[in-house]
Amino acid sequence: MSAEKDKSKVHKLSLKGSSRTVAEFFEFSINTILFQRGVYPAEDFTAVKKYGLNMFVTSDDQVKAYIKKIMSQLNKWMISGKISKLVVVITSKETGENVERWQFDVQLFKKNSKKGSSKDTSKPPDKENAVPADSSEPPPEKTEKEIQMEIQSIFRQITASVTFLPQLEAGDCTFNVLVYADADSEVPMEWGDSDAKEIENGEKVQLRSFSTSNHRVDTLVSYRLAD
Repeated sequence: MSAEKDKSKVHKLSLKGSSRTVAEFFEFSINTILFQRGVYPAEDFTAVKKYGLNMFVTSDDQVKAYIKKIMSQLNKWMISGKISKLVVVITSKETGENVERWQFDVQLFKKNSKKGSSKDTSKPPDKENAVPADSSEPPPEKTEKEIQMEIQSIFRQITASVTFLPQLEAGDCTFNVLVYADADSEVPMEWGDSDAKEIENGEKVQLRSFSTSNHRVDTLVSYRLAD
């Protein structure tokens, strides 16, 4: 009986359920980065409980609307398996330089790779092509609790990153979100192609990853060293 009970806890997330898990992770990642890196004042955020942690989400109407617009499209692309990467770029308002780049690579198991391009949700500078990670066999099935623990570890790392990332002056930065989608994806009119917004001569730190039965997400932060 105990064996059956254990087995019942490990149920395979459907592609739709897995896509929702990854999209939700992205939404909290964007909010967490904006909060932890001081892109907006702490008073512009509200505390919520998620993944067994105290998380902070923006309460600023404009930022909420922007993130909602991103997530609306991202949810559709995730379910149809068209996303290979999501990037949050923090840019200096004064110089226009990209000072930090948070990259989340998405791998869809047992899916043929397609050539894609990054979609900037705000401005349309130059174009950039990206190739999704190679498909591979999915990991052993996990419980929802195990997946949550992996996600929790990533958010703990993002929070701890303030110990090695250069300090950003409050109010001096803005941000953009890039979504790398397959080249044949239907793109909203207000979205345009973008360059990769890489950090020139930047440092890179690989953070933890998490996986479901359908997806794997790897996290990498690049940053410009303080002068």
